[in-house]
Amino acid sequence: MTVMDEVYQEDRTSQPPGQPRILSLANQKGGVGKTTTAINLGTALAAIGERVLIVDLDPQGNASTGLGIDRRNRSCSTYDVLIGEAPLRDSVVATAVPRLHIAASTMDLSGLELELGTTPGRAFRLRDAIAGLNNNVSPEADYTYVLIDCPPSLNLLTVNAMAASDAILVPLQCEFFALEGLSQLLQTVEQVRSTLNPTLSIHGIVLTMFDSRNNLSNQVVADVRQFMGNKVYDTMIPRNVRISEAPSYGKPVLVYDLKCAGSDAYLKLATEVIQRERELRAH
Repeated sequence: MTVMDEVYQEDRTSQPPGQPRILSLANQKGGVGKTTTAINLGTALAAIGERVLIVDLDPQGNASTGLGIDRRNRSCSTYDVLIGEAPLRDSVVATAVPRLHIAASTMDLSGLELELGTTPGRAFRLRDAIAGLNNNVSPEADYTYVLIDCPPSLNLLTVNAMAASDAILVPLQCEFFALEGLSQLLQTVEQVRSTLNPTLSIHGIVLTMFDSRNNLSNQVVADVRQFMGNKVYDTMIPRNVRISEAPSYGKPVLVYDLKCAGSDAYLKLATEVIQRERELRAH
């Protein structure tokens, strides 16, 4: 029996009102731009006035490192939150970007699935932690967006993220096997929707590492747009050396080089995300 089968037996309850919008960045493939998109979309949303929390659920902790959070400053992490030893606020640290905070991760997360075993409600650990995030804080400390950076696998951590989320944002690399991986992810989303989180939706698919000179890139874009229609964002994230360099300096690319093509793309993506949010609220 897989982790998915086991947690599907669990009970589901609805989230309390007044919560931030919760978006998971998920794709079981590694190296597709999940963390880069989480960091830079979070930075762009913060730049236009949103109060953003990134929840790092990847044991590798690249989102934490990419925002300049030293491993020595992670005494309380998302691991402590998920095993029930700390509230989410205790794991939150400020970044150099105003209005952008992160709940950092550590390698301890990699053992979470074994530790929790068949504990009841284990798929809802993150949802329950986020439910108390804005309790007993002043309005200016409320978060308006929570972005969850998922690990590159469909394990208990990703299931927790999906069970806690309003919607999934899927970074998809412009490569040969892109659609194959996407269909597997969509099946998982459908399973989570039918068993753990009936309101879960696909917010959108963002095509990453796009190279207009590459025929394969252009073919993948055409195929994904044909397959997923208007679920694919208009904005595509280009292959860009500045995007690759920025994490080694512990900075989002928007801070590292605001004028590069990568920064411009992430600002456009943030605008598109906000526009979709408005449309969703209007319905």
